[in-house]
Amino acid sequence: MTKGYLMNNLIEKMQSPDQDFRFMGLNDLMTEIKLDPTSFQGDETVENKVLNQVLALVEDKISEVKNQAVKCLGQLIKILRQHQMENVVDKLIDFSGGKDEELRDISGLALKTITAELPPDGKIAATACAKLTPKLLGQIASPTTPPEALVETLSILSILISRFPNNLANATFSPPPLTALAPLLDHQRPVVRKRAIITLSQFIPISQAALFTELLNTKVLPNLAPSSSLEKQRTTVQLIAAVARHSPTQIAPVLSDIVPGILKAIQKDDEELREGSLQALEALLLRCPTEITPYLSSIIQAGNQFIKYDPNYAGGDDEDEEMADADEDDDDEEADEYSDDEDTSYKVRRSATKLLAALVGTRPELLTSFYKDVSPVLISRFGDREETVRLEVWATYVILLNQTGVYGGFPQNKDDGTPRGKRKRDTEQAMDLEETPYTLLKSQVPVLSKSLLNQLKSSKTSPATLQAGFSLLHALLSVLPGSLPTQVPLIFSTSKTILAQPPTTSTSTLHLTTLSFLALFFSTHASSTFASSLPTLTPVLLQSLGERHPRIASESFKVFSALLTALKPVKPADWVDRVYDQALVRLSNHDTDAEVRACAEDCIGDLWICATDTVQGKGRKEWAFICRSSGKTGGAVKVITKVAREVRVGDDWVNGCVEWLMGLLKKSGRLGKAEVFGALDVLLNSYSAGIPTSLPAVLVPQVKVYIATSDISLLSQALIILAILLEISPQTTFPEIEHDLLNEIYAVSHSPLVSGAALDSLFRFFASLVSADNQIATHLVPNLAISSEKAPKAESSPANVAKCIAQVVKYSQGVAAGTIAEYSKNLRKESKAKPSLVVLSLLIIGELGRVIDMSPQRDIFSNVIDHFASDQEEMRSAAAFAAGNIAIGNLQQYLPAIIKMVESDPKKRLLALHASKEVVTHCPQGQLEGVADLLWVPLFENSQNAEETTRNVAAACLGKLATTHPSRYLPQLHARIRDSNPSTRATVVSAIRYTFADASQSYDELLAPLLVDFLSSMVDEDLTVRRLALSSLNSAARSKPHLVRDHLTALLPNLYKETYVNPDLVRTVQMGPWTHKVDDGLETRKTAYETMYTLLDTCLNKLDLHEFLGRVLPGLSDDSDEIKVISHMMLFRLSQVAPAAVSQRLDEATPQLEKTMKGATVTKDTVKQDLERAAELQRSALRAVAALSKIGAGVSPKFDAFVEEITRNPSWGAEFKELVGQ
Repeated sequence: MTKGYLMNNLIEKMQSPDQDFRFMGLNDLMTEIKLDPTSFQGDETVENKVLNQVLALVEDKISEVKNQAVKCLGQLIKILRQHQMENVVDKLIDFSGGKDEELRDISGLALKTITAELPPDGKIAATACAKLTPKLLGQIASPTTPPEALVETLSILSILISRFPNNLANATFSPPPLTALAPLLDHQRPVVRKRAIITLSQFIPISQAALFTELLNTKVLPNLAPSSSLEKQRTTVQLIAAVARHSPTQIAPVLSDIVPGILKAIQKDDEELREGSLQALEALLLRCPTEITPYLSSIIQAGNQFIKYDPNYAGGDDEDEEMADADEDDDDEEADEYSDDEDTSYKVRRSATKLLAALVGTRPELLTSFYKDVSPVLISRFGDREETVRLEVWATYVILLNQTGVYGGFPQNKDDGTPRGKRKRDTEQAMDLEETPYTLLKSQVPVLSKSLLNQLKSSKTSPATLQAGFSLLHALLSVLPGSLPTQVPLIFSTSKTILAQPPTTSTSTLHLTTLSFLALFFSTHASSTFASSLPTLTPVLLQSLGERHPRIASESFKVFSALLTALKPVKPADWVDRVYDQALVRLSNHDTDAEVRACAEDCIGDLWICATDTVQGKGRKEWAFICRSSGKTGGAVKVITKVAREVRVGDDWVNGCVEWLMGLLKKSGRLGKAEVFGALDVLLNSYSAGIPTSLPAVLVPQVKVYIATSDISLLSQALIILAILLEISPQTTFPEIEHDLLNEIYAVSHSPLVSGAALDSLFRFFASLVSADNQIATHLVPNLAISSEKAPKAESSPANVAKCIAQVVKYSQGVAAGTIAEYSKNLRKESKAKPSLVVLSLLIIGELGRVIDMSPQRDIFSNVIDHFASDQEEMRSAAAFAAGNIAIGNLQQYLPAIIKMVESDPKKRLLALHASKEVVTHCPQGQLEGVADLLWVPLFENSQNAEETTRNVAAACLGKLATTHPSRYLPQLHARIRDSNPSTRATVVSAIRYTFADASQSYDELLAPLLVDFLSSMVDEDLTVRRLALSSLNSAARSKPHLVRDHLTALLPNLYKETYVNPDLVRTVQMGPWTHKVDDGLETRKTAYETMYTLLDTCLNKLDLHEFLGRVLPGLSDDSDEIKVISHMMLFRLSQVAPAAVSQRLDEATPQLEKTMKGATVTKDTVKQDLERAAELQRSALRAVAALSKIGAGVSPKFDAFVEEITRNPSWGAEFKELVGQ
């Protein structure tokens, strides 16, 4: 069928006198366009005929046909030619300005549909904006346009400005939008004024500053004056709120003129004006945080005043507590008089509550004053007679509690840095008197809990109120555990009332919240506080165990787990038997929900641990269901581990569990294997009569599979299992390992992938192996060396082999002399050994020299020093390692020789410094104190005017030495912080960073008064010193935050200064035909951002979040990908700890995140690595966007559109949804 024939056929249908045919004609046209947009395009004459027919049907008498025609226009607008689109717009605008009300409505709807459906990019959108906006503005300026048409026109303009801000910003309109829209603020119809406020505020960001200033001077400031009419003042405060949301940067500079006017307007006796004023203050508080700061006390005062605003309630503030009693409300018939439809005072109270919520959520630095000034007022309003206000008050208090958990410091009055001993005793009295958020909250809990529970105890309380109440109680216990011991009867009776009702679709969430709270309550309160009241609650909890709703059943098991742990040891009782029976029923059922099964398994574990006497006589039937071969087994493994660690069940049970776990080891895949090895570790140690003689022969082959470097974590655990077997049952285990496993052990011993915990496990294995049979050591040492030599260089780590050999020698001293003799001969000048064997020999001699005095073999040390002159870097490094460690074995003999090289041999100085570092790093503290003076001066003197590598090694040594005698060496470091030589200053700043490893209280006391001076080098004129000072601040923030917190006010400005790009440090380098920009300040800037990230984790309660965010956001557009990633990570973290503050800056963050998500621009020079790097950066941004989307929905339309775009993106949509779901 040809396009022309198809279109003519549809025109015929649309011209039919039958309304159904007309409707179907439009429907078929839409379907064809969706399937194939080109089906409409081709013959322009036919196109015009179809378009005219659709426009004609917009005027149809049948409303269904008209609506379908509007939808059809929404599809057509995407594919029309320019002049056709202009024709459609002209026609619809003519309709919308006409006198036919029905046609005016439908044409307005059509214009809205068109503007909403326009494709965001391409010429059509630009043309539509250029064509449509002047006509819409003209319609607004026309005095004849009816109010209904004005509202529709304003809505269309809002859609245009929100979807195509760039197109409208680049166009010039006469009159300008602000000039055209401003008169509508005085329109007699409120609906027009409200719509005009929204549209006007959206146009301000793209308008000239002069026009906004004119608007301020003509409409805002005069209408805020006390002499203005109430109508104008209402409109003005609503306008201010809208402008603050859309254009905070424009309105921020004039807050000094605006806020006093709002604070005066709020005192006028007009509820709508008060509500609008409070909303305006809330918007300004959120969007202009810095500029609003001087007015915070007045805003808090206004919030506190109007949260109590209730002219229809006869009682005063003193009677609030009585008002809070729900039982009295039930009996008080007169209270209903005040809840009539005309009473709008609740809107004022609700707006005041939201204002206080915004304050609490964005001003953590005022937390203590909030507890003094705001918290008592909120508690007094817990019983507000309007449910919506009451829930808002509770939600605000939850925000206060959450802020306390994040920023309140510590629940006890102890800081990390509180000195021990005498000084602590001296300060205890002062500390007890100190008012912290926690102490103030604790003092208010009795009133808070009583007031809240009075609201919940009535049988008529709605599920929504109960849900909010228990959420608040949960938040309270999360922040202040164990704080409700006096309210047990009321909590239990209210919980019983809720849980006694069968859960429905609408109340299941309430049941879950209640159960979750009870689990937290039992886990945070002593059993003595609730044991006597328990019989009232256990029947309904047991009833909940049998619920069909899986989440309710699983939460009920969690409650009993918490209860059992709290009551441990649990005496025999009927409820314990019934919990056991219910868990057994759930476990024996094959169709039990996975989450319920996991919770039942966990509960069984807690029964065994806490009520051992009760369950021991039950026959252990439950373990057959727990140790099953199919389904998820992770929970069962954890339960077995937990029980085996706490209870001696019996060797037959242990055997059964070990057998089951060995079956799990045979399964393919890694999932759950780490937990299986952990369980085996506990079980093997829990045998009371020793490991069965037959077990090693079965278990060792199972473990052998994991003695490989394909999974380092599992390798570590497998080695521990082998070590345990060797330790507990050496006679039966050793033959199995010797016969079947040593080749695999040699392979992993020389692997460079083995490090950290895995290497420690390997050492433990060798210790156990040699202890099991001392003769094996004579085979292990040569075989370890041979396997290393045979391995390809890339797969061999001589350092690991040397450590393993040292471990073997440590536990078999008889082979020490032979090992030293064997490998020291490779160090002689006349030796023909391969370079790789020489390197290995040096490392072995070094490892052994640390614990064995090498002075009897006089030539060893001199042979090692000879290798300082080797032309191979690896050999020189090994020689430095060996020399330093040999010196540890006999400091008096060898250390002076190393120091002499540092002082007088420039060629060997760097290697001698590395040797010194080995001495400082590995020498026992007692011995090091004796030689510190010997090292101190040479290290300092030879770090001056040295290259950075040498200086770094010296600094590491100096830092370690300083901790041996801090009262002596710290002042010496401090004295050189102002040295004229930048290299000396760099050494000092770098050295101080290495001292932070000392965690002793006495060292902290000495460091505390000097630390700020050391860190003040952030303003040093030398770039390297500044970078090292930032790095030291980063280390201090991570390891000694208690010393840094109180000085951040002075340190942060210097830190933030280093996050700016310094143009003076950017230089252009010529590379052949290309020029390349090099930023010498990049490393310093990167260190500054890394430090900010650390401070976010350790000193959050001392940061000004608005200022902090002000430096995070520029990082999103930094030229360095690494800085962008750090900024993404900070946004992710901030979205969790400061959602209110971050959500208000989404408009600023969105453009940079959008740019990152577009990926790399592909050119002819783009290589694969560029694309991979761009993809990693996109993933980093995606994680940040996913976190922000959970807190920012509805705050920023720009961000919401961006999230919607990502969700629809074929490349990232699925991954984004997964991240949001986590």
